[in-house]
Amino acid sequence: MDDQDWNPVVVRKNRGPPGGRQANSKVAQQARQQGAEVDTVRRYGGGTNRRANPSINMRKLDSNDDDEEVALPSMDRNVALEIQRARLAKKWTQADLARRINEKQSVVNDYESGRCIPNPQILSKMRRQLGVRLAAPKKR
Repeated sequence: MDDQDWNPVVVRKNRGPPGGRQANSKVAQQARQQGAEVDTVRRYGGGTNRRANPSINMRKLDSNDDDEEVALPSMDRNVALEIQRARLAKKWTQADLARRINEKQSVVNDYESGRCIPNPQILSKMRRQLGVRLAAPKKR
């Protein structure tokens, strides 16, 4: 029994932020203390789980004059009713359809009421699950 080591071993996690951000912030802090100019950039949407590509071309919105109105794509009422009819024909709730297409129930609700800006990917998922042909959103 003399060969065994009975001393406890303690394993601790590194409590610093992942990716070495702590080292970068220390370097920036030291530079500020020395009087150097430090430029920091905050990423748009950094650290969120949002989709990368917005459905509206932001350059198109920015390039227009202030007087000019920009027409956003809108959901056709016939498409919204077609989604609702197909869902009811399969006797699914909005939550059932949402679970099958991996979206929130509020997304399905927005599509059926026509309040959303149509996303072709979501329409494609609905088309596959419901087995109906949905019209593509009209570009204005």
